[in-house]
Amino acid sequence: MRRKAVLLLTLIVAAASVIAACGKIGGEDGSKSDQSLNSEPFDLKLRHIQLGDANKNRLARLEAVVKKTQEQHPGLTIRLDGVDSEVNRKDKLRSEMAAGNPPDIFDTFGSPDVGLYAKEGLVLDIAPILQELGLKDKFLNLEPWTHDGKIYGLPNGGSIEGYFYNKQYFVEKELELPKTLADLESIADKIKADGKIPFARASKDAWVPLMTINNLWSYYTGPQFTAGFKTGESKWTDPRMVEAISKHQEWVNKGYFKRGELGLEYADQRTQLLTGEAIMMFDGTWGSSGLTEEKTADGKSKFGFFLMPPLKEGDGISAMVDTNNGYAFSAKVAEDPRKLEAVKSFILNFYNEEIQLLGLMEDGVLPSLKMEQSKMEQVVDSGLILEIIQRTNEVRYRWPAFDALIQAEVDTELRIGIQRVMEGDLEPAAMLAAVQKMQDEANMALR
Repeated sequence: MRRKAVLLLTLIVAAASVIAACGKIGGEDGSKSDQSLNSEPFDLKLRHIQLGDANKNRLARLEAVVKKTQEQHPGLTIRLDGVDSEVNRKDKLRSEMAAGNPPDIFDTFGSPDVGLYAKEGLVLDIAPILQELGLKDKFLNLEPWTHDGKIYGLPNGGSIEGYFYNKQYFVEKELELPKTLADLESIADKIKADGKIPFARASKDAWVPLMTINNLWSYYTGPQFTAGFKTGESKWTDPRMVEAISKHQEWVNKGYFKRGELGLEYADQRTQLLTGEAIMMFDGTWGSSGLTEEKTADGKSKFGFFLMPPLKEGDGISAMVDTNNGYAFSAKVAEDPRKLEAVKSFILNFYNEEIQLLGLMEDGVLPSLKMEQSKMEQVVDSGLILEIIQRTNEVRYRWPAFDALIQAEVDTELRIGIQRVMEGDLEPAAMLAAVQKMQDEANMALR
């Protein structure tokens, strides 16, 4: 812990140095511009999703950036507005966009969400700002945020989806990490026979089970298959899709998940894992929050991380690797020079190497900025986070999450349908036929 504290202090000091060096905003020589000399009150509304104990470190980092940005701009107040992620994405932000009045800074998804809002002229093109700040080539992947050659937002970090697992239990039961999907099922059978839940999960929100299902269908159909739904090259009714959904339903019927999990909130699955009720949990690496501090008696990380294995050994790991969640900015910001300068400061203060390393160290958030692996390993004293970094390097086939590649109405149909399948009310083939019908209609609307 002492090493971590020293590293944390070092990063904070370094971050302060970087921010202090950013005096060129508003003036070439580092002096304040006319706008920054004006101390009349003005504000920015910042929509975030960092709610609950699991996100306390993320919120603290955001608050520190907000404080620094306010100090750099006399008269500025940044009003933090915390909203649940699903409520923000599916309801509140859509309503605000329809009214033409989104928050000045808002948490969102690059694809397809920002692309749709940008077509209506509601989102700020930040490509010129990134060029001005020297950040345009610093990010690993801005593809989800780039539409028609313009950049409409920035990813907060990177993520990968896989299984967190109880390493101590695996050692005690002499279980080895699976090399194939059949191996994974064998492990699940042994865990269930031992009176434990194989996979922690809480599926009140359909995106939670769809993480597992997305990985399954990407193995059955191939890593590029999902990208073909929007073009019509791929069909939801493909027999391989039916096979993948049926495989997942087989897991449901075998009792690999907690009974009643369709009524449980997302946070409950972490509780299942932490209490030992369940042994494995499929989640994005953002789910490492709250797991990194758990240690065994000998001081080693209690939890490890592995990726869903392929159907056949040696076929190569296929996984969701994502930079699709982050912050975008209202186009109205450009109408107020003081707000625009404040947004530039926010970008510099939030998107820098030091803040990204803090995110990696505290929460296992993979950097969205280009960074040497040695730097990442240097600040990490968690065995779990080191495993995440190492597993990421094992991926042969990378692809974005399905909801970045399909239309919103298709996503909604899929989410409703998959929960009905899990409840036993609908067969996989019938559900996929309904999704394909919606896909056809959505594709026609694009022509």
